Amino acid sequence: MHDSAFSPSYKKYIHIIQSKHLHRKRSFWLGILILVILAFFLFKLGFLHGKKGKLSPPARVVVATAYEKDVPIYLDALGGVTPTYSVTLITQINGTLTQVLFKEGQMVKKGDLLAVIDDRPYQAQLIQYNGQLVRDQALLDNARIDLKRYETLWKQNSVSQQILATQRALVKQDEGTVQIDEGLIEATKVNIVYCHITSPIDGRVGLRLVDPGNFVQTSNTTGIAVLNSLNPITVIFNIPEDNIDDVLQAAYTDKTMKVEVYDRQQKTLLNTGKLLTMDNQVDPTTGTVKLRAQFQNDENQLFPDQFVNVRLLIKTIQNATLVPTAAVQFTPQGSAYVYVLNKDQTVTARVVKPGVTIGDYTIITFGLKTGESVVTEGADKLTDGAKVALAKSPAPSSTATSSKNQMRRV
Repeated sequence: MHDSAFSPSYKKYIHIIQSKHLHRKRSFWLGILILVILAFFLFKLGFLHGKKGKLSPPARVVVATAYEKDVPIYLDALGGVTPTYSVTLITQINGTLTQVLFKEGQMVKKGDLLAVIDDRPYQAQLIQYNGQLVRDQALLDNARIDLKRYETLWKQNSVSQQILATQRALVKQDEGTVQIDEGLIEATKVNIVYCHITSPIDGRVGLRLVDPGNFVQTSNTTGIAVLNSLNPITVIFNIPEDNIDDVLQAAYTDKTMKVEVYDRQQKTLLNTGKLLTMDNQVDPTTGTVKLRAQFQNDENQLFPDQFVNVRLLIKTIQNATLVPTAAVQFTPQGSAYVYVLNKDQTVTARVVKPGVTIGDYTIITFGLKTGESVVTEGADKLTDGAKVALAKSPAPSSTATSSKNQMRRV
């Protein structure tokens, strides 16, 4: 039957029925789609909740135990080894150097003969002055005899007082001449002694600066050699003027302040000595003051002008509580805290007051007791009260017990 067989009103009725059927069909599938999406989100939410509540493991951390120890506090500085005495062997007379009796680098004692200068000109002068002394002494003796004769004659009114006074003046003149001769003799003897150069101290001779056969003069400041005392020896170092009070207080408390010196790499302890003295003024250009420490140097570990790292013992903190420096955390406001491990495997954030840092370890002056465990690794994942699992602790660092660690004030 063709559509033309139906009336317009009937066609309109059929169209309305078809539209309602199509709308119901679309609503049905739209509802199904909404239910599927809702079920998916509910499933996903439940899965994540279960994963978070059941499968998320506690944070793995490494802990260390706070321990107690007496901690020495050192003041670090740079220094140079300086001989207690350093002598340049310079001739005190002019002459030809005839002998050098030392070997370069030789250890010598005070009074050892080191060099000889030709003394023949001075020996000849000594003979000449001795002859003058004999002549002038004879003239003096004759003048004294004449003076006694004139004194007797004057008492007898046989000579005038003027003649007596002239004779007395002649005796004084001859006595002065004899004294001049004696002085010249002594000066020549001293010059002869100066021809034999001896060591004024115990020490080591350096390289020879003049060879035998050269004419040496008192105006030559280079000298024949340099002699340095090595046992004992000293180290001069500088400290900031801000630390002067610390040193003075320690010096008054303990008259003997311990000083250690290390090599350039700060790995090898070269020697241990004591603080000798402090300079009496601050260098205004550097803001530092010089100190001198003394070392016995029995094995000659220290060498003149050697560069060394100096550590001056200021004080010792008794029964200090130490933890690894990595355990100390800081808030944005600058407050220090640590995560303390509880018995139930949770952590508590506790405010502490750090003190001196000693290498990889820090002294805690407040907020922590000896024996408590603190988190050293994994603290960035924690919050107060978080559950943790312990990872294997690394081997203890030798920094905690070594006395060679660098110390600084915090």
